[in-house]
Amino acid sequence: MSAQVTVSVSGSPRELAAGTTAADLFADDRAVIVARVDGELRDLTHELTGGEEVEPVTAADPEGLAVLRHSTAHVLAQAVQATFKDARLGIGPPIKDGFYYDFDVETPFTPDDLKALDKAMQRLIKDGQTFRRRVVTDDEARAELAAEPYKLELIGLKGGNGDAEGADVEVGAGELTIYDNLNRKGEVAWKDLCRGPHVPTTKMIGNGFQLMRSAAAYWRGSEKNPQLQRIYGTAWATKDELKAYLDRLAEAERRDHRKLGTELDLFSFPDEIGSGLVVFHPKGGVIKRVMEDYVRNRHIEEGFQYVGTPHITKGGLFETSGHLPYYADTMFPPMQLENSEYYLKAMNCPMHNLIFRSRGRSYRELPLRLFEFGSVYRYEKSGVVHGLTRVRGLTQDDSHSYVTPEQAPDEIRHLLKFVTGLLSDFGLDDYYLELSTRSDDPAKKDKFVGSDEDWAKATEVLRTVAEESGAQLVPDPGGAAFYGPKISVQAKDAIGRTWQMSTIQYDFNQPKGFGLEFAAADGTRQQPVMIHSAKFGSLERFFGVLVEHYAGAFPPWLAPVQAVGIPVTDDHVPYLNDVAGKLRAAGVRVEVDDSDDRMPKKIRTHTKQKVPFMLIVGDDDVAKGAVSFRFRDGSQDNGVPIDDAIERITEAIRTRAQV
Repeated sequence: MSAQVTVSVSGSPRELAAGTTAADLFADDRAVIVARVDGELRDLTHELTGGEEVEPVTAADPEGLAVLRHSTAHVLAQAVQATFKDARLGIGPPIKDGFYYDFDVETPFTPDDLKALDKAMQRLIKDGQTFRRRVVTDDEARAELAAEPYKLELIGLKGGNGDAEGADVEVGAGELTIYDNLNRKGEVAWKDLCRGPHVPTTKMIGNGFQLMRSAAAYWRGSEKNPQLQRIYGTAWATKDELKAYLDRLAEAERRDHRKLGTELDLFSFPDEIGSGLVVFHPKGGVIKRVMEDYVRNRHIEEGFQYVGTPHITKGGLFETSGHLPYYADTMFPPMQLENSEYYLKAMNCPMHNLIFRSRGRSYRELPLRLFEFGSVYRYEKSGVVHGLTRVRGLTQDDSHSYVTPEQAPDEIRHLLKFVTGLLSDFGLDDYYLELSTRSDDPAKKDKFVGSDEDWAKATEVLRTVAEESGAQLVPDPGGAAFYGPKISVQAKDAIGRTWQMSTIQYDFNQPKGFGLEFAAADGTRQQPVMIHSAKFGSLERFFGVLVEHYAGAFPPWLAPVQAVGIPVTDDHVPYLNDVAGKLRAAGVRVEVDDSDDRMPKKIRTHTKQKVPFMLIVGDDDVAKGAVSFRFRDGSQDNGVPIDDAIERITEAIRTRAQV
């Protein structure tokens, strides 16, 4: 009788024969691609020795899908080296929605190359190659991969690869492993340095993958290193999921705010000004002003006092706040003036601290809430600058609440309610909360300042308030600012993409650094807590998200032109001018199209401009004192009396209707 071992399978004990693999255990479920053994992902060839907790993992699980994508990256690399004999391997990790692999090749890949590689991958997948894991020594790995200079470098990083972009996919902190791709005869068809795990066979990749594009990328993400060629791809569990993803991409392209910004004449990025620096055109300026007016009024309603601070400051201010050591790489270089270094402002909070400190403060003034539209400047690398969503010059609706420690929970509740109400008014009702905390990794602890006690208290306050809100709360370990933990509101747009919007941060460090104090009720001097909050976050980024969320079809209250009058003939222009005058008196942004274009072309033009309401006027409308309403969806309501038309439009604007 063979020896037996006991394992726990998804919480239930099971008796198994010694030598049983995870593949044997889940043989009846062909969807399983890897196993989670005592919390670690393992290949299905992993033998169970007894006492383990084992769970099946499929491509429907995020971790399983990442494994599928990683395996697809290996198939891509095998296809590249079969097609381009001199190609040298970089790294190939799974990423959000897909994977990439870097290669050192003589000439960049072309679209035709990607098509050929796609077909080569299909052949390898149909061949049903299997993945075999082998533990090797450093010397063995160097001997086997002697022709791969980048892999040899990674071998030297074993145990210290935290700074290598994607290197954790290749080498682990413990044993070193190579994965062989075995053909049907059991022969090694290809190999790669990798920590795994992988799917059992390439057939599991199926036809749910596609190569997307190629681009240049520096080895290990450093401009000091050689430039490689990166191929991006996507992989999904099924062809239907792949198609759905490609459909989402097509819809995202249709909504791209950079494209719509040009088509709707909202903004531009002139080369003469510089990368990441936006210019708002008149129509974009209207939307920007409406956003600013809204959030300024809302801050005042919520008890904030409006302040203003300069765009430039002496560097010592950022040393006092503690920002310079942590943010220097993302700040513009200093300017030398009058024997001092001046910086473009990268954040507003240090200047608000000076306002607080400008005179004595009493506990009776707290919470003291300061707010401004602060223009700040950050030196984002050229590779990450992206339209309005990643700029170098931005406007923050930045506010800071100075409170007693006892007031902090209520202030955070107040701010969270403010934030979620604002998002709802802008049509972003689907969101969750992310709690960013200090990293538990001792090696990264020096990125954060302050005592363990302060961090624990601040984190618990934020967690408690977030949980009380009833919104989903997702942990983000290591994502905190250097001075304290934060809550980020992650909002979903109309096509399901998630954007980080508003943030609320608990700061116990800056008040200490600036020596901020208030007179307590017992006459002692005490230190306040500082709560940072940004409702839009960046006005520019919020603007860009709104363009994509609405696909440029802004609700009437935000639309730069809320109504346009379209005459059937020139004879009807005077009548429409009178209607437009009444609408303007009611606060409506209205235009009359008195161009030489024929009426059908005028309708097409303003439909493309996504104007919410078109008021068409012919002889019958003039005779009845009416207009014909035409909506963005092409529907029309004829013979609407002028007063009723004005009421409809103003009501839609007043209620912020999403029409």
